[in-house]
Amino acid sequence: MFESAPVNPPDAIFGLIEEFKRDSNPKKINLTVGMYQDDTGRTPVLDCVRQAKKQIHDSGNSHVYLPIGGLQNFNELIPNLIFGDAHRVIEQGLACSSQTPGGTSALRVAGETLRSRFGVKRIWISDPTWANHKNIFPGAGLELGHYHYLDAGGTSFDLQGCLTSIARADSGDAILFHAVCHNPTGVDPNAEQWKQIFAAVESKALIPIFDFAYQGFGEGVALDSYPIRTYCETNSDALICSSFSKSFNLYGERVGAITAVGPSREDALAVLSQCKAVIRSIYSNPPTFGASIVSTVFQDEALHQLWLQELEAIRTRICDLRKMFVEAMNQRLPEMNFDHILQQRGMFSYSGLQGKFAQRLKKEHSIYVLKSGRINVAGINANNLDRLCNSIAAVVAATS
Repeated sequence: MFESAPVNPPDAIFGLIEEFKRDSNPKKINLTVGMYQDDTGRTPVLDCVRQAKKQIHDSGNSHVYLPIGGLQNFNELIPNLIFGDAHRVIEQGLACSSQTPGGTSALRVAGETLRSRFGVKRIWISDPTWANHKNIFPGAGLELGHYHYLDAGGTSFDLQGCLTSIARADSGDAILFHAVCHNPTGVDPNAEQWKQIFAAVESKALIPIFDFAYQGFGEGVALDSYPIRTYCETNSDALICSSFSKSFNLYGERVGAITAVGPSREDALAVLSQCKAVIRSIYSNPPTFGASIVSTVFQDEALHQLWLQELEAIRTRICDLRKMFVEAMNQRLPEMNFDHILQQRGMFSYSGLQGKFAQRLKKEHSIYVLKSGRINVAGINANNLDRLCNSIAAVVAATS
């Protein structure tokens, strides 16, 4: 059977990472994978994480199985982190969470639960979206629909196109939203646009899943949950998939959560029980260490404040990198105008350097970006900025 097994093509992102590793150019630049990097090009360990790890080590806890839903202290923190203390969801106890191995597992559990337990057949995802969404939900047995996202220029949100797409959905379909820092574009709807989108979702009786991978990277921890808080002010059925890979730089620890919001506490717990049944059939129970780090930080007020400061420093630095990059490119290629990058949020940006530009950057300059032109802004630093911008200018001049 295995003799004639076809070779699967490499993943678009991780395949490029392997190419980058094999590249012998000492000045190579990697703007592909979504990890935060500092000015040295490394992903730092946050100080709050370092201190939390010491507390965990000193506690001497044994390595026993967690329950199916994961670490209870961790789960109890998630709804408040999403909604804040004053939201009706918190006041009425309408949300409950279960730990998952990263945001990816939370999304898969959400898809499996909606299909197998609630009879949902199709989920609508933005076009474009994170590439793995196209694997996760069909893998859970859901059909894919695509809603329009970007305008003709590919740099701004197209509200009318989005609403027209939503109008084609059937009642009872699911729909996936990036809560903040849309991946791969960095383009988010504004507050008024979100309200119009949610009105359309409500009129079609769709079930939203919020992919909340970048809390703290847009405008700040509290402000970034605006779409979720707004939707749940007047609606109850929702699933929220959180990730702490980015906000804690805990990429390798795979820390995430799925949160169910229901019309009552009993309903939310019932939905979560269905999620747990799905979890049991996939990976049984989640790992301990990463969630222990997060819960330790949140339960220690000094560490919690330190985390907020460190995360804000990351967010601010990414904003500064956007400004540096745009200023440098506008000097070199004033006819192109890169100002749209200043309006985008988070680590990722649709740069406009897609297709042949991306290929030539890799082949001629050892600069790695996705074919879509998506770049990880956090991969830029003071040491590689000039080389990056000079290379882009050279490729654009040679290609035009």
